Amino acid sequence: MINSEFVIRTKELLPDDYEALFAAIDTEPPVSIRFNRYKASGTVDYKPVLWCDRGYYLPERPSFTFDPLFHAGVYYVQEASSMFVEQAFKTILASEGNAGLSVLDLCAAPGGKSTHILDLLPDNSLLVANEIIRSRCAILAENIAKWGNPNVIVTNSAPARFAKEKGLFDVIIADLPCSGEGMFRKDRVARKEWSVDNVLMCADRQRHIVSDVWQALKPGGRLIYSTCTFNTEENEDNVSRLASELGAEVIDIPVKPEWNIVGALKHDIPAYRFFPHRTRGEGFFLAMMRKNGSATGRVQSEISRKIQNLCNTYYVPSAASVLSTAYDRNSMPAIDLSYDQAIKYLRREALILPTDVPKGYITVTYQGHPLGIVKNIGSRANNLYPIEWRIRDQLKIKN
Repeated sequence: MINSEFVIRTKELLPDDYEALFAAIDTEPPVSIRFNRYKASGTVDYKPVLWCDRGYYLPERPSFTFDPLFHAGVYYVQEASSMFVEQAFKTILASEGNAGLSVLDLCAAPGGKSTHILDLLPDNSLLVANEIIRSRCAILAENIAKWGNPNVIVTNSAPARFAKEKGLFDVIIADLPCSGEGMFRKDRVARKEWSVDNVLMCADRQRHIVSDVWQALKPGGRLIYSTCTFNTEENEDNVSRLASELGAEVIDIPVKPEWNIVGALKHDIPAYRFFPHRTRGEGFFLAMMRKNGSATGRVQSEISRKIQNLCNTYYVPSAASVLSTAYDRNSMPAIDLSYDQAIKYLRREALILPTDVPKGYITVTYQGHPLGIVKNIGSRANNLYPIEWRIRDQLKIKN
C-alpha cells in the first residue's frame, strides 16, 4: 500500500503519467551489473545500460553470493540509473583532460559509485571514499578492496571534518541520504516509512551536509548532487537553493534522447531525472554544481597526509592486497581453483592442494582472478581469507 499523501503529491509532480509510474512501481525491478574495467574483458550477451560503458542488465537475478567472480571484484551489482554518474564524470574529464583529480565520495557505502569512479579516473588520481556510519564503512572497505584499484583511501568521518582543509578536492560526490521514493519498487518497507515530515527532514539534512563540506571543494571544482527520490524538495529545490546560497553554477551534462531522461520538474536548472516507467531502472536524480572561482593548484602529493590528519582512516585488510590489479603475481606462487574449491575458500574452509604445489604462501585464483591467499603446510592449506568476509549461507557442493 502506498501512502495516500504520496499519491497526491506524485499526481501533482507528474500529472500526465503518474499512473504509468505507479504501475511500474508494482513490477519486478531489473537486475544490473557493472564490470570492472581492469578485470573483465571480452564481450557479453547482455543488454547494455545505455549511459554506462560497462553496465549491463541481466535476464534474471542469479545467486551472487555463490559466484566467485563477484567476490573477486570482476563485477559490481549496481542499480542501473545510478550509473549515470559516469556521464557527469565524463563531462568533468572532457574539461580536465588526463590531469590527476582528487575526489571525495562523501556518502560512499556500500561502494557502487566509488568503484565506478575508480574505473573512470585518470591513473594519477586519488579517491577518498567516506562513510559516516562505522558498520557501513566496513562493508565499503571490503568492496573497495575486492575491486582492486589502489588509488583510494576509505574513511569514516563526518562531512564537516573535510572542510577543515579548504580546497582539498577537485570533485565531491554527494549521493545523499533521502526519503527513498525512487526505491519503492525494491523496498516495500520504505513505502510504509514514508511521510511528508520525513521528506522535509531529509531535505534539510541534505542542505546541511552539502554546506558542511563545501569549503573542501576547490574553486572551480564540481559537486555532484544525487538522490534516489522523486519529490522536488530534496531535488530541484535543494539544488537551486544551494547554488544561490553557495555562489555556484548548475552545469549541463550531455545526454542522448534515447535515454528517456527527464529534465528538471521545477526551477530553470539543468537536472536529470530517472523514472522507472521511462527508463529501465529505479528512481534517481542528479545535478552538478560548479564552485565559482579558479582552481588554485593540485595537492596530490599532500592529500593522503592531510586526509589522515582529518579522519579516522580505514586501511584495507592486508590479505586483500592480492586482489589489487597492481599485485605482482610473480612474487608468490598461484593456483587456480575449481568452482567447488573456490566456494570452500570463500567459506574460509581449509583446502587440500595438489602435492606439487610448494609450501608457503600461495595466491588462490578463480578463472585467473585472485580471491586471496592461503598458507600451504603440505597436509592442508590454511585459509587466510578475511573472516568477516566469509560466506555464511549454505550451498551443497560436490566435493
